[in-house]
Amino acid sequence: MGLVYLLVILFKGNIMSLTKSTAVDQITVTENGIILYREATSFLEDGVAITKTYHRNSLTPGQDLTGVPANVVAHCNAAWTAEVIAAYKA
Repeated sequence: MGLVYLLVILFKGNIMSLTKSTAVDQITVTENGIILYREATSFLEDGVAITKTYHRNSLTPGQDLTGVPANVVAHCNAAWTAEVIAAYKA
């Protein structure tokens, strides 16, 4: 699960809650070991989705994984064997 933020707003006497949620919803490993992943950011008003945006990223074998979501790091660790990293760098 990704990050979730909750904001409660009082608007004309009604309480509305706005929620922001970010999660990785796609991970792909290419034949040469490149990892492609997509993060979806959803905004919900009182539990009803009002918008969703996407951000795509790519990682090459052996790349520094600082700041990368944990579930993506797990895929990198599984896919990036010493042989895959050596073949990519060759």
